[in-house]
Amino acid sequence: MIRESFRKYLEEAIGSDNALVAFSAFESPASTSVRKNPFKAGLCPEGRQVPWCEHGRLLDERPVFTLDPHFHAGAYYVQDSSSMFVGHVFRTLLKTLKTHPGRPVRVLDLCAAPGGKTTDLAASLREAYGDGFILVSNEVMKARAGVLADNVALWGDPDVVVTSDDPRAFGSLPGFFDVILADVPCSGEGMFRKDEQAQQQWSEDNVALCEARQRRIVADVWPSLAEGGIFIYSTCTFNRYENDGNAEWIASELGAEVLTSDDIAGIGHGVIKTACGYSLVPGHVEGEGQYCAALRKTSEVGFKDVKMRVQKPSKAKDAPLPKGLDTLLDVKARFRMKGDTIVAVPEVIADEVAVIEQYLHVIAAGTALGTLKGQTLVPDADLALSLIFDKGAFPVAEVDLKTALGFLHRDAVTLPDMPKGYVTVSYMGLPLGFVKNLGNRCNNLHPQSRRIRMNINGF
Repeated sequence: MIRESFRKYLEEAIGSDNALVAFSAFESPASTSVRKNPFKAGLCPEGRQVPWCEHGRLLDERPVFTLDPHFHAGAYYVQDSSSMFVGHVFRTLLKTLKTHPGRPVRVLDLCAAPGGKTTDLAASLREAYGDGFILVSNEVMKARAGVLADNVALWGDPDVVVTSDDPRAFGSLPGFFDVILADVPCSGEGMFRKDEQAQQQWSEDNVALCEARQRRIVADVWPSLAEGGIFIYSTCTFNRYENDGNAEWIASELGAEVLTSDDIAGIGHGVIKTACGYSLVPGHVEGEGQYCAALRKTSEVGFKDVKMRVQKPSKAKDAPLPKGLDTLLDVKARFRMKGDTIVAVPEVIADEVAVIEQYLHVIAAGTALGTLKGQTLVPDADLALSLIFDKGAFPVAEVDLKTALGFLHRDAVTLPDMPKGYVTVSYMGLPLGFVKNLGNRCNNLHPQSRRIRMNINGF
């Protein structure tokens, strides 16, 4: 049941007529949409194109994604179509971004879990700059950061660095980022169709609490944005206190100019223009609720060269890495140990990663290649999913749907026609992971944490 106080807030934010349409839509089912990974060859469910996203598709019904190997291989991401609008704003403003020759474009996704906007930004950056970018994807909550890292690994872009830090930690990187996206925690009005608890937990007090928290988050991260840099502020709520009110506060208190509709191409298709941004509301669009505003930093805090901290040399000597690691990849990379795992960081971002690791808690960077057993590399599942994996590095077993699902279920797999040793399991040309073929059976190297848990009999 819609509370009268919420009704007042929504009418204030988008107008009485627009709110009336939304109230009717809150009773209808939530939509389903996906976004294709343009750098993987796998298939994406067919549907109608999302108006503001070339790779987005609106589906007429929700398929069982768990039973699609392409989903597990990162060929597409299940993301609300309204959420994709933030990526549209990002792509449009990238065209106005002043780049710095000699270094990658630096972008921060501050509140990134579970990874929908991160994967959208990564694809957009790769389309715009090739491998000349670094995207720091951050989540302060440790459990959610693990989910984020997993989804980034499935997407496969090695130029994404996953961190888990409070926003204030980024103050140690003054003027470092060219673009920051802050999809801040909010009162969740835009999730009313998907989450009954969002309605039950809504209150005016919670809106005020979220408004104050959002300002603290933005103020803490603000020093790390370069002068002239772009700040994209988004929520999944409707009220003006958390949306336009905060955008106005950022502009006046922190030093920024609000970028208007003239700066954002392709507005329409039911998107409601507000005083400072854009509101996507069920009933007007097919997706759920989303707000987005964009600002350009005007305060005089320009980029300061962040130096490497001087570290005492370690007395411990790392074991020598095996030769031939470069044959696993199709780009130049630097190799190092992270725990027991050999990691490859693309050369183009290696210096940037080295600086970031001095100041932030990095969970993942680059591509995990595998672990050593003696001098033999046991390939990591993330290697098969990476965009820089050389698909000819191991023998490839092209399997049917039943075998692919069995592999993802961690069932026993036999590949009698394949040579002994490590083999890439592939479905419709898309690598899924690795097995060690022993001849009469295979050791399944698919991670236990990613295995299909539902019954796959009959598929």
